[in-house]
Amino acid sequence: MSKVPQVTLAFWAIKILATTLGETAGDAVTMTWNLGYAKGSLIFLAAFAVALTAQLSARRCLPALYWAVVVTTTTVGTTMSDYLDRSLGLGYPRASALLLGLVLLTLAVWRLTRGRVQFQEVTGGPDEAFYWLTILLANTLGTALGDFTADDLGFGFGRAALLFAGLLVLVVGGHFAARRLDALWFWAAYILTRPFGATLGDTLTKPLDMGGLDLGRIASSLVLGLAMMLLIQFHYDRKRGAR
Repeated sequence: MSKVPQVTLAFWAIKILATTLGETAGDAVTMTWNLGYAKGSLIFLAAFAVALTAQLSARRCLPALYWAVVVTTTTVGTTMSDYLDRSLGLGYPRASALLLGLVLLTLAVWRLTRGRVQFQEVTGGPDEAFYWLTILLANTLGTALGDFTADDLGFGFGRAALLFAGLLVLVVGGHFAARRLDALWFWAAYILTRPFGATLGDTLTKPLDMGGLDLGRIASSLVLGLAMMLLIQFHYDRKRGAR
């Protein structure tokens, strides 16, 4: 029995909410509460470890638990990316290149050791370990890519979100044109939804003079978290009712 949800339109909607929430919540802890990137990373790494341990121990897919792990990877990704970019001084381009290399290396090792890269039928064992490692790295990479595009390339948060939305449309087109490469399209979309969500989160929370809406990190996080929980409840209640 697979321990991950089916990949549907609702899956991607929840994923985008989770990545946007990860950006706003990560920034709330490190910036609004002024704990810094190192302490913030440790806090979210601990939350990720607890959630992941519960997920690995489960024998079937538990939607609330699964998405809790995803949210912790996005918050960890936000603070770890900011730590690499700013505290260690790597900058967005080098941090993005480093993280992209780690994602590709993980996928390559997964393919070589397991014979194929999974994204749908993940039943535990090494495949599940590779799955969550790839997600953690992909969400960290996505944060760095979003900041690199918005700041260093000068797109700003709104135009960067539109750019990543356009790239996601291309990935969807690739999925329909070459379904045999579904694992490639899935992981490409997983990476790209992170900078899309990150730039959306920054658009919501950054000051007006920086191109944001200045809605506040904590308030935005609470609204996004509530919207995500309601969508999860609605989607999986409807699935149970259809059986």
